[in-house]
Amino acid sequence: MPANLTPQYLKAEEEYRRAATPTEELQCLQVMLQEIPKHKGTDHLQASLKSKIAKLKREIASDKKAGAKSRGVRIPRQGAGTAILLGGPNAGKSQLVCSLTRARPEVAPYPFTTQQPAPGMMPWEDVTIQLIDTPPITADFVESYMYGLIRGADLALLLVDLGSDGGIEQCQEVLDRLGGTKTRLAAASYLDEEDVGLSYTQTLLAPNKIDLPEAPARLQLMHELLALDFPEFVISAAHGTGLELLREEIFRRLDVVRVYTKLPSAKEPDRDRPFTVRRGQTLLTLASQVHKDYASGLRFARVWGSAVHDGTVVKGDYVLHDKDVVELHT
Repeated sequence: MPANLTPQYLKAEEEYRRAATPTEELQCLQVMLQEIPKHKGTDHLQASLKSKIAKLKREIASDKKAGAKSRGVRIPRQGAGTAILLGGPNAGKSQLVCSLTRARPEVAPYPFTTQQPAPGMMPWEDVTIQLIDTPPITADFVESYMYGLIRGADLALLLVDLGSDGGIEQCQEVLDRLGGTKTRLAAASYLDEEDVGLSYTQTLLAPNKIDLPEAPARLQLMHELLALDFPEFVISAAHGTGLELLREEIFRRLDVVRVYTKLPSAKEPDRDRPFTVRRGQTLLTLASQVHKDYASGLRFARVWGSAVHDGTVVKGDYVLHDKDVVELHT
C-alpha cells in the first residue's frame, strides 16, 4: 500500500473488507478514493478504486432495475470479534460450535445438516467471541452470501475431516472454490495491493476427529498432499481434544485489548463486561464505543494500567493497553 494513508482511509478499507452488500462496498470505496493521497505512487490504486466504483454503480443500477434483492446475509457482529467456520460436508463445524459455545445447532453424522449460517458466542476469560457455523462448501456449490460473511469475519477456521478418506480432497475443494473468487483464505487478512477487490481473510487450520483410529495416518497424508501455511490446531470437536489451545489462539488472533471503565464516583470498575478495541487504537475509539457524546465532548481520562502510573491523566490520543481501567471525563 502507498505510504501516508490517512486513518480515515484505513478505517474505510477495513470496513470495505467486511461489507455485506454492494451498496456498503460502494460507500467504503468512495471514502477510500476521497482519502487516498494524490501522488504518482498512488496512481495505480486510484485507477483501481475508480474502476471498482464504476463497476459497482452499474451492478447496483442493474439490480434496482431488475428488482433484485440484496445479495448479502447480515449477521450482526457481537463480542470481541468474529470467527467463521468453513469446511466440506461433515467436517464437524456444528459440533465445534456446540463444544465451544452454548448454541445448539443440529449435529448429525451425515453431510449437509447445516442449511443456514448460525452464530454462537464462545466465552474466553471475561469476553465472548462470535463463531458462525456455515453450510458446507463443495467443488460444485457455495452459497453466494458466504463471500460477504468470510470477508466480514476477523478470522476463518478451516476444518478438515480426518474421519473420512475424502476429507483431504474436500478441504482442497474448499480452497480451490474460494481460490477462484475475490474472497480467499490466507495466513493474514489484507486487501491485494494491485486489486482492492481481492480480499484475504486470516485462517487457522483445524484438522478434526483426531480421536478416530485412522485419523493420525490421514493427518500425515494431509501434510504430504496439502501445502498450507495456515497455523494448525489438531482437534476433536466431539471429545474436546485441543479445544482450549484453539480457543486461546482464536482470541489472540483477534488482536484486541480489553478495557474496563469506571465512573468518577465509583471506587472499582465494571469488570464483568469489558470493552474491546483493536490493539493500537486510542482512547477516542473507546469513548465512541461508550457513547457518541463522550467522543465529541471528551476532555481527558484517568487511566490505571500496565503502561502508566495509577490515575495518570491522558488525552484522546492515548494508546490503550490490555486490561486498562479508564475513567472518562467530559
